[in-house]
Amino acid sequence: MAVAELIAGVVSGAPSLILAIGALVIDLQPPGAKDVVVSLFGTNDKLALNVLIVVVALVIAAAVGIAASRDIGRATWAFSAFGLVALVAALREPLIAPVLSVITTVVAVAAGLGALRLLLERLGDGSVSTRTAAPATPGARLAGMPDWDRRGFLVRSGALAGGAILAGGVGRLLLDRRALTLPPAVALPRPAVTVAPLTPAQSLPVPGITPIVVPNDHFYRIDTALLPPHVDAAGWSMKVSGMVDHPLTLTYADLTTMPLFEQYITIQCVSNEVGGDLVGNAKWTGVHLRDVLAAAGVQAGATQLVGRSVDGFTAGFPTAHAMDTVRDPMIALAMNDEPLPVIHGYPARLIIPGLYGYVSATKWLAAIEMTTLEAFDGYWIPLGWSKLGPILTQSRIDVPRNGQSLKAGPVTIAGVAWAPDRGISKVEVSVDQGTWLTCTLSGPISKAVWVQWQVPWTATPGRHSIEVRATDGTGAVQTADVTPPAPDGARGHHTINVSVG
Repeated sequence: MAVAELIAGVVSGAPSLILAIGALVIDLQPPGAKDVVVSLFGTNDKLALNVLIVVVALVIAAAVGIAASRDIGRATWAFSAFGLVALVAALREPLIAPVLSVITTVVAVAAGLGALRLLLERLGDGSVSTRTAAPATPGARLAGMPDWDRRGFLVRSGALAGGAILAGGVGRLLLDRRALTLPPAVALPRPAVTVAPLTPAQSLPVPGITPIVVPNDHFYRIDTALLPPHVDAAGWSMKVSGMVDHPLTLTYADLTTMPLFEQYITIQCVSNEVGGDLVGNAKWTGVHLRDVLAAAGVQAGATQLVGRSVDGFTAGFPTAHAMDTVRDPMIALAMNDEPLPVIHGYPARLIIPGLYGYVSATKWLAAIEMTTLEAFDGYWIPLGWSKLGPILTQSRIDVPRNGQSLKAGPVTIAGVAWAPDRGISKVEVSVDQGTWLTCTLSGPISKAVWVQWQVPWTATPGRHSIEVRATDGTGAVQTADVTPPAPDGARGHHTINVSVG
């Protein structure tokens, strides 16, 4: 594993076998697995999978090593078999060079077997050296036991372990650095349509509340890529194909020559639990998706737009949602006045107001295909998630925190609420299931953006529950009925408990 990580870090296009196995595990996951993993680990889900793969591999290797102490031929077969699995996994990755996959796997298997033979002191007949003579002293080895030089074995084991950790760590560091380094970006011209600067009225001065605009380095990330694809905008292009009259291939430079515009959009992951933080708002800059579709000439029967990522991920949503003028879907090139960060889709991604990301927000965009809803299912649909993913009306309490101890007296209860492309008209809070109190809202930026809210409360000694609900721009009140995130988003009122002394 360490040798493969080092090769992947040094040689561009070579696979990390750990990441290749991880991608295979993700693709073979059963329905409901995503919901469980995200609920347990949140945005640390990828780290958890990496650690699990390493731990399982080490357990298997320990078993192989024990078997090899009796017959090293078993280890040869085992290492080769697991190497073959890793090779098959690596060959599935669209951004990995097949020849480098073969070379990396062969070298990794050879390194593993070489290390094992060094430890076992293999003899020419393929067995471990043994002594059959009776022990000369009570402390001598029993007959048939391996002839270990304990001190030498421990020294070699420690050296191999330390070398493996060092090599693997350096390899992963180089790999991450290359993947997360933004390639030289083509300068973006000034947008033809810009948003007005935010005013003080559009945010509330409450310590601890989520900011109206979430900084790029604090924005949530949920996707299927264990390592973000490294894409150079200079050689990147995006195809528009399928049920269109004029198939297109657009480069990054082509997109930058089109009229750019800015808008604030709140997006959310469908895995977000009630009260969770897998939601955020940013200023996005890009081109009008409808301009690109108009140039391609979408055919009348095309009822689904499918976004395809460079790493093979797919997400599809109804064409009608993109064509409805109540919202302005975009191909985003920048986030909060900076080129898209690598982890958020550089060089281009789809931002579709009002839809959960799993059906719409294709990162590292490589193609847009027009098809029908019946003809194709995006990545998550066969795993039990709804084909239609409208973001539900949601609200969250940021202040105070769940379980916090407060002093009796005036307390500000505050948080955020969102219903992208419908807007929020009212937020209410109830303490101990009492009367619903109407909250003060920040000035709305648009219907596609969340608002902050606050309400004063005079806290009295004891334990209290605080509950929040929102009403969207259509007059629909956030439901109190509780559902899990699968298959189409979590429902219920966010409720916290505090103690007042």
